[in-house]
Amino acid sequence: QLRKAKLHVEKAIKEKKIFAVQGPYPVIRHLLRARGWVERKLPRNGKQLKQQPGNQKKRQMAKRASGGGEPLHHPQPHNKKNKGEGEDEDKKQCSEDSDDIHDLMSFLVQDQVPNFLWTIRLSTVDQELLQRIEVVNRYPRLHALCTKEGLCQSLQNLSWFDQVDLNTFFPRCYRLGSMEEQEAFIEDFRLTAARNLLKLALEKVGDRPVGTEEPSKSNKVPAPKAPVPQGGSLLWPQRWHRSHISHPMPSTAQPGSPLYHHLVEEALEVCEQHLGVLEHQDIDRETPSPCRTCIAWDRFLQEYYHVAHDGAGLVLSREQQKRCQDLLQRLGEQLPQLGIEGNLNVWILKPSAKSRGRGIVCTARLEEVLEMSRSCTVPSARVSEWVVQKYVEQPLTIFDTKFDIRQWFVVTDWKPLTVWFYRDCYLRFCSQPFSLRHLEPARHLCNVSIQKRYKTSQPDPRVPPDKIWSNKQFQAYLARLGRADAWHRVTVPGMKAAILNALRCAQDQVGSRKGSFELFGADFLIGEDCQPWLLEINSCPTMSPSSAVTRRLCANVQRDTLRLVLDRKDDPNCAIGAFELLYKEAAVPTCLHVGLKLMVEGCSLKKP
Repeated sequence: QLRKAKLHVEKAIKEKKIFAVQGPYPVIRHLLRARGWVERKLPRNGKQLKQQPGNQKKRQMAKRASGGGEPLHHPQPHNKKNKGEGEDEDKKQCSEDSDDIHDLMSFLVQDQVPNFLWTIRLSTVDQELLQRIEVVNRYPRLHALCTKEGLCQSLQNLSWFDQVDLNTFFPRCYRLGSMEEQEAFIEDFRLTAARNLLKLALEKVGDRPVGTEEPSKSNKVPAPKAPVPQGGSLLWPQRWHRSHISHPMPSTAQPGSPLYHHLVEEALEVCEQHLGVLEHQDIDRETPSPCRTCIAWDRFLQEYYHVAHDGAGLVLSREQQKRCQDLLQRLGEQLPQLGIEGNLNVWILKPSAKSRGRGIVCTARLEEVLEMSRSCTVPSARVSEWVVQKYVEQPLTIFDTKFDIRQWFVVTDWKPLTVWFYRDCYLRFCSQPFSLRHLEPARHLCNVSIQKRYKTSQPDPRVPPDKIWSNKQFQAYLARLGRADAWHRVTVPGMKAAILNALRCAQDQVGSRKGSFELFGADFLIGEDCQPWLLEINSCPTMSPSSAVTRRLCANVQRDTLRLVLDRKDDPNCAIGAFELLYKEAAVPTCLHVGLKLMVEGCSLKKP
C-alpha cells in the first residue's frame, strides 16, 4: 500500500495535482480525487494552513507505514455537536476520507504546496503560503460587492459605466451610517407615503367619502413576538419588537372612523412638486424641495398610518380623483419602482455584513427605523453597518407564497473582467403564505436558514414541502399561466444585466489575483411582471443541500466549476456544463480607476 501511495503521489506532484479543501465541500474532494489529484489534508481545529518542514515527514514515515502512531488527520469526535449542515454532508458523501490510502497519501504530501485550494475563507490560510498556491477559489477584499452596505455604495457609481437607471433592477437602498443618505431616506419615506395615499384614495372613487376599514376583531391575529435571548440582545434590544406589529390591509371605511378631508389635497401638492423636480421643471426657477413645504410631516405621517394601517377614512372629490389618476400615471413614467411599492410603505432593515438572513427586520413606520439607528450604540452593531431598503410589496408569488431565486455565477478574472453565468438555479419558498398584515420572517425572508426554524403552514398543498424548486419547475409553472417565454425573455436577461452592473461597479475595489476565481450566489426577487430585482450577492454560497433539488444542482455547479477553472486551461473548447460566458472585458494596457472621489493634487506656483 505504501508503494502504491508513493507512485500515485509522485505522479500527482509531477503533474501539479496537489489540492487542499477547507470547509464542507465533499463533492469537490470527491471530484478532484477522481481526476487523480492528491489531497493535502488541513487541520480542523481552526489553525492556519502552513508549510510543513520536510524533515518532520521523514521522521514519521516509517512509523506511519507500519501502522503505528496516531493519525495525522484527526476526525471530529462523534460526541461533539456539529457546527453546520456541511459537516454532516461531508461524512455522508465522502466516506473515503477515512480510507487508509488517502490518509497515507495526504501524509506524504504534507511538505508540498497545494496547486489548488478550495477554502471557505482566506483568513485561515497562511498569507506567505497563499502567495505560492496557483489556483484559489476566493478573492480578497469583496466588501464592495458582497456586503449590503458595500453593494449599496458601489452601485451608486453605475453612471460611470453605463447609462442604466439603478432603480430599474435594485430596490432603493440607503446606508444609515451616512447622515446624507439617512436624510435622503427620510425624504424618500415621506414621498412614498404621499404616493401611497393617492393609491389608497383611488381604491374607491366618487363624490362620497372613501377610505379603509378596520378588519373585524375576529379576523385580527396577534403578531408573534420575535424570539429574544434572555437578558436582551446586543443587536435587538428587548424594546425593539414594534416592527412585528400586525398591519391590516386596506379595504372600505367603517362608520364612525375618522375622515381626513385635507390629507388627499396635501398628498397631491407634495406629489405635484416632486413630479416637477423629476421632470426638471425646477432648473430655471427656485422650487422648494417636496419635503420642505408647509406640510407638517409628523402629523401627515401619523394620519397616513391611521389610513393605511388602522382603517381611517378619506374624502375624495371627482376633481381630486382625476388629479390622482393623472399624477400617478405621470409619476409612473418617471419612477421605475412605482409598480412594486404597494401602498403600505414597508421597508426592510438589514445588517450590512451578515448572511443567512440574520438580523433582518421589516417595518412600515419611519420612527422605528430612526429608533433603530439611534439604538445602535454597541460597537458590534454600529449604525454604519446597517442599510434600509424599500421592500417589494408586490412580488410575484407562487400559490400565494413568496419566493426568491439563488443564481450562481463565476468570476475567473477581474482585469480584464471575465464572468460566467450558470444556466441552472433554484427557488426558495417561505413557510407561510405571503401577507403584509404580518411582517414576521416566516412570510417574508426566503433564506433556507431562516425558514427551517418554522413549520410549514400552507393552505395550498402544491407548495413543495422542502420549500425548494428548480428553475425548470418554475418555467413549467409560468407555462401553465400562459407566460412560457417570460423566463428567457425577461427574467434571465434581467438577472444577467444586474449581475454585470454590480460587478463593473465593484471591479476596482476588489482584490484581483491571477489564478484565482470565485463562485458567487446572487439573490433575486421577481416582480409581478417577471422582472428580477437584485437583493444581494453572496461570496462562498452554501453547497450544503437542503433538498433533492439542491443536492443535484449544488453537485452539478461544483463539477462544472472545476471544468471551467481546470479543464479550460488545457482545452478552451472543453465541455463546461451549464456555464456560459456572460462577459469578457476587452484587455487594456492600463486600468482607469474611477469613482465618486475624483481629486487632483498639486501645489501653487510662486512668482519669481
